Amino acid sequence: MKKFTALLLAATFVLAGCNTVRGMGQDIQKAGSALEGAGKK
Repeated sequence: MKKFTALLLAATFVLAGCNTVRGMGQDIQKAGSALEGAGKK
């Protein structure tokens, strides 16, 4: 559960740092990949 919380918090900071819609889309894709990778472990 701690890993999930850390990933969620990191994703929140990444999304908060987006400057453009395109950048936000890329950040969301990266966050989804990170969550998917964490789910496989």
